[in-house]
Amino acid sequence: QVQLVESGGGLVQAGGSLRLSCAASGRTFSSYAMGWFRQAPGKEREFVAAISSSGGTTYYRDSVKGRFTISRDNAKNTVYLQMSSLKPEDTAVYYCAVRLRPGPTTARADFGSWGQGTQVTVSS
Repeated sequence: QVQLVESGGGLVQAGGSLRLSCAASGRTFSSYAMGWFRQAPGKEREFVAAISSSGGTTYYRDSVKGRFTISRDNAKNTVYLQMSSLKPEDTAVYYCAVRLRPGPTTARADFGSWGQGTQVTVSS
């Protein structure tokens, strides 16, 4: 089973940037697609971005396109989420997750192991 640990969250002013990291255990990280999701208080966990095992295919939710970038470093077993032009509505706990297939999807149910989450708070 893949274990995931997120880091990089924090408090930032609107318009600022943060980079989230998700370190994964296991020697087969490079075989799996990875995703980022977020959950705001009182709301459902929602898809943010996903990346294929090779890094060649990425998906984003519409509201973060052009502001967020997902990437991965398979040599370091790490996936990143670079967030720029942050807005108060981006405030949430951000989770990374692994899909035990190489191709990414946007469906939460397609992802298996989840990290513990990292809080991102954007002040106005």
